[in-house]
Amino acid sequence: MAGLLEGILTSPVGRKVAAKAGLAEPPRLRRGRVLPAGPVALASLPGGGIAAEVLDAVGVSPVEPLLDLPGNRTDDEKGRPQPPRYENRPGALVIDATGVREIAQLELLRQVLRPVMKGLEKSGRVIILATEADAVDGLEAKAVAQGIDGIMRTVGKELRGGSTANLVLLAEGVQASDLVSTMSFLLEGRSAFVSGQVWRVAPAKTPVEGAASDKPFADRVVVVTGAARGIGAAIARTFHRDGAKLVVVDIPAAGESLAQVANELKGSALQLDITAPDAGSRIADHVARVHGPEARIWAMVHNAGITRDKMLANLDEKVWASVLDVNLAAEMRINEVLLDHDRPGALAEDGRIVGIASTSGWAGNKGQTNYAASKAGVMGLVWAMRDELADSLVTTNGVAPGFIETEMTGKIPYVQREVFRRTNSLSQGGQPVDVAETIAYLCDPASSGVDGQVIRVCGQNLIGR
Repeated sequence: MAGLLEGILTSPVGRKVAAKAGLAEPPRLRRGRVLPAGPVALASLPGGGIAAEVLDAVGVSPVEPLLDLPGNRTDDEKGRPQPPRYENRPGALVIDATGVREIAQLELLRQVLRPVMKGLEKSGRVIILATEADAVDGLEAKAVAQGIDGIMRTVGKELRGGSTANLVLLAEGVQASDLVSTMSFLLEGRSAFVSGQVWRVAPAKTPVEGAASDKPFADRVVVVTGAARGIGAAIARTFHRDGAKLVVVDIPAAGESLAQVANELKGSALQLDITAPDAGSRIADHVARVHGPEARIWAMVHNAGITRDKMLANLDEKVWASVLDVNLAAEMRINEVLLDHDRPGALAEDGRIVGIASTSGWAGNKGQTNYAASKAGVMGLVWAMRDELADSLVTTNGVAPGFIETEMTGKIPYVQREVFRRTNSLSQGGQPVDVAETIAYLCDPASSGVDGQVIRVCGQNLIGR
């Protein structure tokens, strides 16, 4: 019956009916290392200026933004005042609000935002730069900093055609060079399914000179667990595209699929149960054996995970423990071993660790108490390691996917699946590559100012922040 319903609703006639019912075909998103086709408008508000330097470093020549002022409006056929229209639809609007400290100055954001709300090209971008509340003085300035957060999140929900909105908060001392990788990611199609998110960027732990590279992982070793299929395989493929030497890890039962991924990417496969007490040692030993004793892991991506869904009333201790062990405890044990930088095949002194959380960890999910606990735990681990490794060159970040189109989600009943797909601002599910692109950005050598962040890849899902 479900298959019949899906067939009807995906037929040409069914699509027309669905559109009239408010279920129109979602927009196709721009993906990959592709900048917007249209011009990038830059609004440098009083006290700003860093955004112009960042865009110059990215290789973008911005245009002046239009302002919604009474004298700039024109009446439509019904006599209603309309904001000015861009002659050529901009591909992005970048707002430098780093100097905004007063409530009255928020009007300046409204002036530059209104003309683009219906005027961006498809898959357009709104990117706001602001200063962290902790880095400004005075009650009004701190309140305004949070007010900008609210503006961004609402804009993300009102934009059309697959466009996104994001906010980048700058810590004290941030230079333009510290923001290049973040601005490149947000402007490009790599951030297709990331919207309504807040970045916090600090001065780079290891500054990188020059423009952003399209092969940032050249000659660097990257380890990905749970890489035999789905999101894990997409992560591996993305790192391969960007020049990495891959070590792909998965359980022995997935050995055949794992070998196929390794062969495709000219990497090496390690069949391993990550819950084994010696899992960390075996990863390091494998890297040292394949790449030499002097080799170190640049990025450790903890993607392996399981679900064992049951209502809490039916959840016994064995099912509970299995999910927490795979999704959280194993990651901690492996990190502990790999953070011994002197060990052959361990993590580089300036390496990257990324854990995979979930929107279920933010908001909970019926029947997933164990899973939500483990994924919220991953977030807590990221934040704790940021503080514990504050004096280290290592960065630790997390990614929290929402509804991603995988083999697993494809088994959800059609109606339920459509609901999950559409409960975000982009009205669709994400692709595994969307998660992969975000992880690759966090692991970029130029992203060392991004530390202790958990970025949602959810299309601005309606649950959680």
